[in-house]
Amino acid sequence: MLSRLHIKNYALIDSLDISFDEHLNILTGETGAGKSIILGALGLILGQRAEGKYFFNQQKKCIIEGFFKVKNYQLNTFFEENDLDYEEETVLRREISLDGKSRAFINDTPVNLTTLKQVGEQLIDIHSQHATLEISNQKFQLLVVDLMANHQELIEKYTSSYKIYKKKVKQLDTLIEQSEKEKAELDYLQFQFDELEQAKLSADEQDHLEQELERLNHAEEIKSNLLNASTLLQNQEVNALNLIKEASNQLQQAEKYQQDISALGERLKSCLIEIKDIASEVEDIEQTISFDENKAALVSERLDLIYSLQKKHRVNSNQELLNYQEELSSKLNKILFADEDIERLQKEIQEEKLLLVEQAKTISLNRKNAIPAIEEYIIKILAEIGMANADVKLEQLVKEENNFDQDGLDQIKFLFSANKGHQLQELSKVASGGELSRLMLSIKSLIAKKTALPTIIFDEIDTGVSGEVAHKVGNIMEKLAEDMQVITITHLPQMASKGKSHYFVYKEIKDDFTYSQIKKLNNEERILEIAKMLSGEHPKESAIQNAKELLFG
Repeated sequence: MLSRLHIKNYALIDSLDISFDEHLNILTGETGAGKSIILGALGLILGQRAEGKYFFNQQKKCIIEGFFKVKNYQLNTFFEENDLDYEEETVLRREISLDGKSRAFINDTPVNLTTLKQVGEQLIDIHSQHATLEISNQKFQLLVVDLMANHQELIEKYTSSYKIYKKKVKQLDTLIEQSEKEKAELDYLQFQFDELEQAKLSADEQDHLEQELERLNHAEEIKSNLLNASTLLQNQEVNALNLIKEASNQLQQAEKYQQDISALGERLKSCLIEIKDIASEVEDIEQTISFDENKAALVSERLDLIYSLQKKHRVNSNQELLNYQEELSSKLNKILFADEDIERLQKEIQEEKLLLVEQAKTISLNRKNAIPAIEEYIIKILAEIGMANADVKLEQLVKEENNFDQDGLDQIKFLFSANKGHQLQELSKVASGGELSRLMLSIKSLIAKKTALPTIIFDEIDTGVSGEVAHKVGNIMEKLAEDMQVITITHLPQMASKGKSHYFVYKEIKDDFTYSQIKKLNNEERILEIAKMLSGEHPKESAIQNAKELLFG
């Protein structure tokens, strides 16, 4: 509900601050006093466009703030999805600069006009000749029928199941598209995998082969080096072994005269044994070395294959080739088993579709059963408030089973005729602003106890109404306001007397400037205002007594 409205520098308003009652609020005043200006200011925080020429002071920016109690409107999810701070008293603010540029805020967080409008539409419902009327909205028309069908639990279950169903349908479409794309690449992927698999690669193979090829290509040089080493060690007349033996003999002679030399002799004997082993091994290795042209060709061929595969797949090692081979294997398995996943998902979707259709049929039947009572109630209330010749029909269009959507199988159209004998047509084509306001009053009086409704503002509901009919309109409005906030702009005393709070809009001139002002009337002021509405600017005692009777019975 709208708890407070602050207006600064808009039209004839310099600065205005109004606190509203949570039930029925009445705004009265002379034509042109500024009642519609207040509606225009409200329109700004609902996302409507504004221009600088409407400013009170062309040198200052315009600021409109609306304070709303939103606890019962289930807006937590919306605030979360739009990264807004949720507060039980939420503030919508609009600032408009002289060049027409505007900024919008929700709880001091900057937002675009679309977001501001989305929130505003859930908080305020303005009914006037120029307002976009909720009553013509397909969603609202369905809501009315569903509320009266008393199947909210079924609706919630259906909506939840439908969201899951649509998610799976989207998932299936993605899966099929991906599968078809991958199947087109299947032969190529299989060729790549087979090529790598047939290569029978190992992670450290490349290093071993490169070392082996290096050895084979230099076999003659290696053999020559080993022969030379063997000759120097033991196979020529003067060789390393003979020289070390002679040195060992010389140390043995020396140690006869100096005992500490024996340690050196022992060390030299160890060297002699080690060199004998080395010489023997060099000779053995040399015997095994030979140039194997066939083996060199095979190793070279294997390496060429490895280098070719690495270049083809743009990698630098066998391990990377093995990783890619594993990746190809996973892709191939996924493609091969994709049909199974698609079939499983198709089966799930078909099962959920059958369940949704059955639920939609039940919902459709419930709606059908609820419609006559809705029509009867609305026609009855319209007759009471001065539209005795009005007729209302709710047309239920049931779609084919396969065409169900988030709302089920139904489309609901409210058809209306204000005059007897005239064809029923859609509301937007035949109903005037005043007629639509009274029609909306009838509908909302029907559903107000069943759901939290936004604040409703009536601007033209008293058009063509007077006397007893005005009294009945006021009674219905008063009853409606027991369950929701209602703000009504009226010229009729019968309706003004029903308000919980009464606000008087007036003009005053200060320093040659005209200002629009508003004040909340106390009981004495209300009596006088209603008396003036009954008989004119200077009411007599009889008018004052009539005003008291209207107010206090």
